[in-house]
Amino acid sequence: MTKHYSIDSLREIAGGDVDFMAVVARTFLDEIPPDLQAMEEAVANDNKELAYQFAHKMKPNLEMFGIDVLKDITTIEAWTKTSKNKSSVDENVHNVTTTLHAVFEELKADFEL
Repeated sequence: MTKHYSIDSLREIAGGDVDFMAVVARTFLDEIPPDLQAMEEAVANDNKELAYQFAHKMKPNLEMFGIDVLKDITTIEAWTKTSKNKSSVDENVHNVTTTLHAVFEELKADFEL
């Protein structure tokens, strides 16, 4: 089954140290879910400034884990600088949320967290 994150990216960052990989995975699981929820709520409340902050904050972690939602995050960031309605990014938020929830489950299973 294809993963929603890149174990190779994680392995490279951790220098192949399996224990450190688990620490990085645990940190990701501690930090990203509340940021994701905050971004979702900010978009739902049309709080573009806050939506930008959380989308931008998550971006380096998403890149580090090789998670394929950067286009969606970039679209959400760009939306915050426009006068467009929040419905214009609903699909992007859904893609990020769905993908990240899958990553959360995969990391928990892969690292027995």
